[in-house]
Amino acid sequence: MFKKHLITLAALTSLGLFSSVYADDSAVDKRWYVAPYGNFIQPGGDRNSEVGWGGGMSVGKIFNEHFNVELKGFYQGYDGANKNGRWDITGGSAEIQYYLSRGTFSPYSVIGLGGINSNHNEYNGVGFIGEAGAGATYEINDNFLVRSDVRYRYNNNLGANLQQGTNEFNDVVVNMGFVVPFGSKPKHVVAQSPAPTPAPTPVVQAHTTDCSALDTDHDGVNDCADQCPKTPAGAHVAINGCWTVDVKFDNDKAIIKPQYFKNLDNAALIIRNNPDLNIEVQGHTSKTGALKHNITLSENRALAVKKYLVHDTHSPHMTTQGYGWTRPIDTNETEEGRSNNRRVQLEIDGNRSK
Repeated sequence: MFKKHLITLAALTSLGLFSSVYADDSAVDKRWYVAPYGNFIQPGGDRNSEVGWGGGMSVGKIFNEHFNVELKGFYQGYDGANKNGRWDITGGSAEIQYYLSRGTFSPYSVIGLGGINSNHNEYNGVGFIGEAGAGATYEINDNFLVRSDVRYRYNNNLGANLQQGTNEFNDVVVNMGFVVPFGSKPKHVVAQSPAPTPAPTPVVQAHTTDCSALDTDHDGVNDCADQCPKTPAGAHVAINGCWTVDVKFDNDKAIIKPQYFKNLDNAALIIRNNPDLNIEVQGHTSKTGALKHNITLSENRALAVKKYLVHDTHSPHMTTQGYGWTRPIDTNETEEGRSNNRRVQLEIDGNRSK
């Protein structure tokens, strides 16, 4: 009867092993472990002995979600009944454990085969054992589990004749111990649906316009040539698009003639309408004569224009600078070009772009 149960349990466990080979184990614990244990043995009547005690050590590996494999060694001893003599058994076995599920509490079935050396009444004999049973583990933490199982064990001593009348024995073994896996336990990752692919952002083609067709500050100079693109409305500009006052000076002089007062009054009106402007009054000359002399002359002309404008506007945001002929806006090879270069320019702070 015991042998029949052993064969049935072995068949069920093997069927579970076959079916689990194809399981997805990408996040399954596959660690090695050690498992020390103690045991209690209730011998069958054919052994004619008292209950016994023992213990051993297992080394195992978690094979997949449902199976562990183990190699174990053990010692067991019990006294014979009716002065039948003591039994001392040492042995080892290989076994497979089938887990229904893995969790904090994990029930399993087990089958195993092994060999033993039995000593009884100072006689030794070798034999084999087959075991089948069921048990469970309880996980304390990722690296420590408590384990217990109950097994039927069939023992055949292969003609050693250690017990008069039989070489076959049937015992019940209760094991109690713990399991210590090595390393970190893999964590199950819940698969998430991929985020939907966002719709492509429409590409808006930038509309580009030729700068020669633009005049942002409406001063009559296109944006390509305009070096001062934010000139105030109504300002008189030179060919470079920068604000100038239309004042002509006598040769080597810095005195403003009355006929140019109207032009200066127009500049003063623009300044009064834009009181926050920071303005540098710049004097420029044509390339005639020594640079040092032209620097002084251009500075004096700038001071004369500033004096007129400040008197008329009371603006505190005005400075002067003479540049001589160092910043021409036209050629110095013609009279017209030299005339364009002789100028007083009102440059607004931050307005120059080139």
